[in-house]
Amino acid sequence: MSEDEAPALRSRPAWAALESHFAEVEARHLRDLFASDPQRGERLVADGAGLHLDFSKNRITDETVMLLGQLAGECGVEERREAMFAGEHINVSEDRAVLHVALRMPRQRSLLVDGVDVVKQVHETLDRMGAFAERVRSGEWTGHTGKPIRNVVNVGIGGSDLGPVMAYEALRHFSRREMTFRFVSNVDGTDFAESTRGLDPEETLFVISSKTFTTLETMTNARTAREWSLAGLGGEEAAVAKHFVAVSTNAEEVAKFGIDVENMFGFWEWVGGRYSMDSAIGLSTMLAIGPARFAEMLAGFHAMDEHFREAPLAENLPVLMGLLSVWYGDFFGAQTCGVFPYDQYLHRFPAYLQQLTMESNGKHVTLDGAHVDYDTGAIFWGEPGTNGQHSFYQLIHQGTRLIPCDFIGFMHSNNPLGRHHDLLMSNVFAQSEALAFGKTPEQVRAEGTAEEVVPHRVMEGNRPSNTILAERLDPHTLGTLVALYEHSVFTQGAIWGIDSFDQWGVELGKALAVAIIPELQADEEPELAHDSSTNALIRRYRQARRAE
Repeated sequence: MSEDEAPALRSRPAWAALESHFAEVEARHLRDLFASDPQRGERLVADGAGLHLDFSKNRITDETVMLLGQLAGECGVEERREAMFAGEHINVSEDRAVLHVALRMPRQRSLLVDGVDVVKQVHETLDRMGAFAERVRSGEWTGHTGKPIRNVVNVGIGGSDLGPVMAYEALRHFSRREMTFRFVSNVDGTDFAESTRGLDPEETLFVISSKTFTTLETMTNARTAREWSLAGLGGEEAAVAKHFVAVSTNAEEVAKFGIDVENMFGFWEWVGGRYSMDSAIGLSTMLAIGPARFAEMLAGFHAMDEHFREAPLAENLPVLMGLLSVWYGDFFGAQTCGVFPYDQYLHRFPAYLQQLTMESNGKHVTLDGAHVDYDTGAIFWGEPGTNGQHSFYQLIHQGTRLIPCDFIGFMHSNNPLGRHHDLLMSNVFAQSEALAFGKTPEQVRAEGTAEEVVPHRVMEGNRPSNTILAERLDPHTLGTLVALYEHSVFTQGAIWGIDSFDQWGVELGKALAVAIIPELQADEEPELAHDSSTNALIRRYRQARRAE
């Protein structure tokens, strides 16, 4: 494809129809859309896998939904979805299958990939994880000095950290409270120092999560953990095997570290890091909530997988959310998406979604290598409600940028205290209402506001949002929520024609860092061949370290 040719997406009939349609919809206010359609709030909704999606407060009409559905059809969303579930190598740049959906398929299912039943392999690993988790939780597994394990520290980075820490925080209500769970990811020594502060090495188990067992940050922290443990256990090398387990596929390096390979839990090339929290990477989650609750979480994932695969596009929660993301990003020019869970247990959920969404769809070329001329991959961010309302909601309500929002709420609280939950949920409903309808100058004046203050108190409204409701935050619901966003990301990537499952942009900085490390640590002044800025920064750092 030559540089002056448009990628196929802009040539599709549905895209052209959406461009024409956008001119009409852009001028319409949500106030008018609701006024002209009294049943809109009851009609533009969808249900699946225990979740309720109200997408009526979006700047769309029935024609928008129809045209977006046509675009999905023209872009082959359903065909690409089936290719994923069939184990085809849809990760083209790495020539791999993409089968996180196999991680939560029931035991009785079978899926052959390159002649291997991957579901059987998954459940063999889950069984081993479950047996190990029960031994630790029951006290049967003891440390080197015979004390039971009371502290678990997960050491990983990226998907090997964000998933486990988010899941632990989300499901803390269901966790073994007499056990302490901490997470180390940053190569900054402060992270390790603070995460192990106050822990007894005799009662501490480290879960080292690195597929290759060579990841720079993870293995730096792992070696520090080894030194910390041995220092508190008399320096006996045999102690390592009782205080360390591995989530990895590199048996040779695991054994060299001192971990018994019987306590190595593997996963597969067809599991991307940001899609791995329900694989062996979730070992710390299973240790926290137990194998039975972990199975409930997998069942929630699978329920959303089935909904995504079977529901018509117009009733399909992940497809609808994915198409709306395309609508706002490529037609309205929205650059970000806010995700606001109204449950304190989900305070790490937006951070988890940042990797899931931005590492997946932050791509500038199509599957065949052509440069896109449309936007891909919104910037995801957020905080739990109601904290965010006293922080950044001002900009969403009265700022100049359009920021589509997802509000996530639950009918029942895991900690029902007085009127707290009613007050919390009143804010879910109020914020989406305020964003959609705002406050007119006439309404402000009717409150007796001085005329010179009126412009300051006007809310333009017409700010779009989705509202997602579930009965209660539990392991099953967490699985459905994560899978909802996974498949929304998939839908967007299929529309844009990009590879949502590689992450080459992560590699460049890591490779350069490896080259710079010896330059920082060299005894003699190294010969530097970077740009003038990087060279000067390295020299300044070396000078400061020599002055210590």
